[in-house]
Amino acid sequence: MVDATYPSANAARADRRPGIAICTYDDADGGWDLIEDLSGTPWSPAGARTVPVSGGDPDALASRLGDHLRNGDCRAVLLVGRTHKAGGFRVQMRAENRALDRRERLSLTGPGVARTTAPVADILRALNAAGLAADASSDAEEDAGSYILYRVLADLPDGPHIPAVGLLRAPIPADETAVRKGVKAAASAMAGHLSPQPRA
Repeated sequence: MVDATYPSANAARADRRPGIAICTYDDADGGWDLIEDLSGTPWSPAGARTVPVSGGDPDALASRLGDHLRNGDCRAVLLVGRTHKAGGFRVQMRAENRALDRRERLSLTGPGVARTTAPVADILRALNAAGLAADASSDAEEDAGSYILYRVLADLPDGPHIPAVGLLRAPIPADETAVRKGVKAAASAMAGHLSPQPRA
């Protein structure tokens, strides 16, 4: 005999997949939908779920991303922007303690440099496997992406399970299709390092 309550109970079960907040911070790319698969359902990598976060004011955006990590809604953040350097995709590995105008330190007590916690080597392998030229760089580019990256990294909670935070930069010539491919590759690599959320 089939339990008639089973489908509804199953539907009510919480989604334990860890969330990855994905955000483009540049107004020029703000209209892009980097995780849409044309079915009406946002694309998600195996073992995780994507949480689209709209861009906007850098301070407000950094606060929203921090909130996603603090309240447990997300275990990872992938910022997406542009690189102004020659070459292919670039994974930025650190951010400097600089105000948005780059003239002074953002925090007088914070570290001079914050290193990303995303699995950089795995992201590079995933990008290359997707047919995209990519490298990693310790150079922080002077834009809102570096500022937001530092803000989010500096505010990470202490504990044994540090969220994965990374910044993927696409080359200027890359169109939305190429950037979408890069985002999916990077998010999939990050998802492989995330554990399911604990049961309620």
